[in-house]
Amino acid sequence: MVELTSKQFELDSVAEAIEFCYERGWTDGLPVVPPTAERVAAFLERCGRQPGDVLGEVPQRNRTITAEKVAINAVMAGCLPEYAPIVVTAVEAMTDETFNLPGNQNSTGGAAIMVIVNGPIVDEVGLNYGVNAMGSGHRANATIGRALRLVMINVCGGVSGTLDKSVFGWPGKYSFCVAENEHLADWQPLHVERGLEPGSSAVTVFAALAPHQVTEGKAATAQDLFERVASDIRAIRRSGYFGVVLCPEHVRVVARAGWSKRQAREFLAANAAENLVNGPDSVLLIGTGGEAGGFFAIVPPWGPAGGSQPVTRTVQ
Repeated sequence: MVELTSKQFELDSVAEAIEFCYERGWTDGLPVVPPTAERVAAFLERCGRQPGDVLGEVPQRNRTITAEKVAINAVMAGCLPEYAPIVVTAVEAMTDETFNLPGNQNSTGGAAIMVIVNGPIVDEVGLNYGVNAMGSGHRANATIGRALRLVMINVCGGVSGTLDKSVFGWPGKYSFCVAENEHLADWQPLHVERGLEPGSSAVTVFAALAPHQVTEGKAATAQDLFERVASDIRAIRRSGYFGVVLCPEHVRVVARAGWSKRQAREFLAANAAENLVNGPDSVLLIGTGGEAGGFFAIVPPWGPAGGSQPVTRTVQ
């Protein structure tokens, strides 16, 4: 077993350990899984990292994020060891300078980290891309997203009321992990559109505000649908990168019309130009969700245009 370096505490029961974490301020407000040495070591072994390996730094806060600290927080979030490569990659991505983690963490507007997972690892670990794809009920989605939030709290100092200055906040600040359903249409997955190899697994992190879910059951053509999407993007009155999430019904409407994702993004850029300041590349377009009718969701960006850029990394 790998040799851990963090201080360890001996407690008499699981219940006592959970309350101890509350007393220390190590939770997001929900109970955590006690991070025993065995669980933390299993997580590190699964991702092939040593405890002291540096996964990222936040120089503005004088913080160094090590693999051991990430493993501890991922275990506390409820992650299984097989989620380790995704969590580690997401931490590396969110500490990329272009993502601007300090700005995200300090946001008064309630920024969350949207994690989008692609590739074979989605099915390997059981990430949900069906009913409730952006909601609750699935361990992999819930705990992977939550692991990042606990890292931000316990390693990066993003404690509510101190460095986390959200006026309202929203539930995505607990966890916001989504998997793209790559089986819906013959489209390039998000990570391939963003320059990675087909067949690879990847994580994209995006500084997001709460999604705007829209009912649209009348759009018979791709143009009808994306005219509505563009109208709603304009109405949000923000600029920068936007997430656009289509349900399976809408994906089929677009696929039947023969539109590629690139065509869709170009149409949106042309029709919501004042918002999508980087053109078609400002749109993160994915299909996911259940077969419950015609819905799409727009995920607005945090901060000013250029304040944060999405980061995509290959999962090793």
